[in-house]
Amino acid sequence: MIEKIYQLLKKQTKDYVIPIAEAQITPFRTLVGTILSARTLDTTTAKVCKVLFKKVNSFKALKKIPQKELEKIIKPIGFYKTKARNLKKLAEITNKVPDTMEELLKLPGVGRKTANLVLAVVHNKQTICVDTHVHRISNRLGLVKTKTPHQTELALTKKLPKKYWSPTNFLLVKHGQNICRPISPKCTKCLLQKYCQYYKIHNK
Repeated sequence: MIEKIYQLLKKQTKDYVIPIAEAQITPFRTLVGTILSARTLDTTTAKVCKVLFKKVNSFKALKKIPQKELEKIIKPIGFYKTKARNLKKLAEITNKVPDTMEELLKLPGVGRKTANLVLAVVHNKQTICVDTHVHRISNRLGLVKTKTPHQTELALTKKLPKKYWSPTNFLLVKHGQNICRPISPKCTKCLLQKYCQYYKIHNK
């Protein structure tokens, strides 16, 4: 069943893109962009990152830029002042992107979601990055029955073969942004109806 679900997810989302992913080319950009994306729409984050990375494209540049100037650039982002402070602290602490969960979690503004995404994208490690889309859709499908993203991460690592870990975030984010939305999901256009518990309950 899991293999079929992922086949259908790939088919369903093949023409969709994640706006922020287009701006995340280097390890530095991936880390900073993911920190900025917390509690902010991907479209907003992508626009801000496009402006930011023209001026700040390395830890050295991040260390040099005045905090007030950084705040001005990232102002459209949610909690921009806190994130600006965290980014400045980040530049004081490190000049590289760590390759372990333990080291990443020591960085200001980095939680498990950010750490897992960085490990997967930057270091090609098999991790499951659980954001609101992954948490919501995993529960709707019935793959897990959890209340928090952390619980979802732990449950999915037990449920899914490792080959599906890293692709999970990208597939479910695209699916969640375009089909399985938080409100008024487009169930009639979804290829996963046969496997989805949410669909079976709400479309009797």
